[in-house]
Amino acid sequence: MNMNDDLMQRWWSLEAKLVERFGKKPDMEAILFLIGINETGFTPSKITKEQKQDLMHVATCSLLTPSGYYIFEGRDEEGWPHYKQVKELPNLALPEQENFLRDHILLYFEQQGF
Repeated sequence: MNMNDDLMQRWWSLEAKLVERFGKKPDMEAILFLIGINETGFTPSKITKEQKQDLMHVATCSLLTPSGYYIFEGRDEEGWPHYKQVKELPNLALPEQENFLRDHILLYFEQQGF
């Protein structure tokens, strides 16, 4: 079994847990949205498309912080977290980008005790 096989097994296990919790299989955007909601503490009532994109950006920054790509700078007056990019992201092809993000998502959920 290579590392990608292990990654996918762990990913499918996470997806199964999310299906059990939410009743349907979330795509990557939905998972990022959930992480963004969790990181901001905002309730998902009446969220604009722009806010949804902002939540997904917060999720991505939060996910990549433990690997040293971003640092948390603080929250603004509305409670939005702000991050600063401190390290260049790796230049990867799309499949590798997805696996890079999956690996960080799995670490996040593991750290959250999910």
